Amino acid sequence: MTDHNITPPPELVQQWRKSGPADAAVNNAYECHIATRAAQWAADQELEACCEWLRDRNWLDPDFIKCLRAARRPKPRGLKRVALLQLDTLNADLGLEGRGVDLSQIRRAIEALPE
Repeated sequence: MTDHNITPPPELVQQWRKSGPADAAVNNAYECHIATRAAQWAADQELEACCEWLRDRNWLDPDFIKCLRAARRPKPRGLKRVALLQLDTLNADLGLEGRGVDLSQIRRAIEALPE
């Protein structure tokens, strides 16, 4: 098995930087974006290394490896989930600045929406 480096190449980091949210300076969204992309990239590298290791030993047929990849890829986040995560971030940011506010009504409204 080859040695898989989990450090993203500089070109990939630049690509992530350009694809980050426009309001990054306001709410640490940039750091969250980069961290999320880096974690996903590292997870993809690890999954590919595992698939290669299994394939090299002829332990799994190609169809099973294909199913393994499909099962281990995170499902895209729905709009509802993204809205709830952003609400949590907003609540945390406001709390850090001493401007806590009750967002429970907004949370309940979002949670009541269909997926």
